[in-house]
Amino acid sequence: MAYNKFGGGFGGGQMQQLMKQAQQMQQEIQKAQEELENAQLEGVAGGGLVKVVVNGKKVLQNVSINPDAVDTDDIEMLEDLILAAYNAACEQADKLSDEKLGAYNKMGGMF
Repeated sequence: MAYNKFGGGFGGGQMQQLMKQAQQMQQEIQKAQEELENAQLEGVAGGGLVKVVVNGKKVLQNVSINPDAVDTDDIEMLEDLILAAYNAACEQADKLSDEKLGAYNKMGGMF
């Protein structure tokens, strides 16, 4: 076995320190992912006619439609409002994800 000046084979203490740091980073990532999963982010469209709630992972949790938004002659408008509200909520989810995992995402998914 090759020994070096760092006190052990192939890096010794340095390798152990790197492994410890990697484990700590994995724990931090897991905590951030749990926070994202539990987050409740609201998207609103049409001045509040349509509201949706997603979690930080963009999973739709709730949809609320004001009866005034329902026009049987213009279902397309309601569909557009739902999409707009969902997209607004997803933008918030993206921002939250960047806050919680931004540094780790830039590492190229190592963890």
